[in-house]
Amino acid sequence: MNRIFRNPIMDSGADPWMFRHDDGYYYFMMTRRDRLELVKSRSMTGIADGFRKTVWLPPKEGPGSRELWAPEIHRIEDKWYIYFTASDGGGDSTRRIYVLENESADPTDGDWVHKGAVNTELPGLDGTVLQHNGKLYFMYAGYGHFPEYGSAIYAALMADPWTLTGPNVLLTKPEYAWEKQGGMAINEGPCFLIRHGKIFLVYSASTTWSDDYALGMLSAAEDSDLLDPSSWKKSERPVFKKSPENSVFAPGHNSFTRSPDGSEDWIVYHAIPESEGGSQRRQPRIQRIGWTTDGEPDFGIPLPTNSDIPVPSGEE
Repeated sequence: MNRIFRNPIMDSGADPWMFRHDDGYYYFMMTRRDRLELVKSRSMTGIADGFRKTVWLPPKEGPGSRELWAPEIHRIEDKWYIYFTASDGGGDSTRRIYVLENESADPTDGDWVHKGAVNTELPGLDGTVLQHNGKLYFMYAGYGHFPEYGSAIYAALMADPWTLTGPNVLLTKPEYAWEKQGGMAINEGPCFLIRHGKIFLVYSASTTWSDDYALGMLSAAEDSDLLDPSSWKKSERPVFKKSPENSVFAPGHNSFTRSPDGSEDWIVYHAIPESEGGSQRRQPRIQRIGWTTDGEPDFGIPLPTNSDIPVPSGEE
């Protein structure tokens, strides 16, 4: 009998990030606001019952002390890094992306060392890294006016995992109506898939509390100059959006991972289970993604809340 699971995989949680490591574990993080919590699980569907550890508590005041958002864990040159957004409580102009480093083989062990804020040219949020062709790239959502107040996605090279070198290049800004829902024009939450000779930059558009929060996508040839905006082709339509018939609204701020046996690609995202439910109702969900004959990701539509879904391939 095939094993099944149901979405959401947890009752609540925003900005889910799931990392599959070669030690056989999945490492999971999401926004907790007042702390950084790392979850370790043998399975994707068992995250809610995984081992949990608070790995960072912010200072009581000052830079990086408030509104800890969108943490991501990455493995770079045999060390662990966590990138997260935080402010001093003074609004968007004080929001930065901060970096922690851990040299232990297991990120739930050892000490996390604070490496400071990434030296971005703009205040912003949702920092992530891309390791590709021997280079380390940093992407983030920088604040500005596009034309309404909101954010756009910038890219830069990194001299090391916490230091940018060279200019911050604008890759995508809100241009279409579906990127301007909920009262602001927003591109945020960049993350990556590399398959079939292409790099796909998937991002979230519009406000996270809007029913119409959705995913957009840029694509570039794997051997192109990733800091040249002309290398990227932008989808004119969202690639993943609400499904009222399935009781899924505002799907976005995602990450990607693979099934335990490595044969399937999965998207990890948050969504709201009812229209106008508000950002406090965001829940983490997962589902398998497919591929078109042209080598493009096919996200389909968000699967129904509480429906039976086969577990990822190779999950015990």
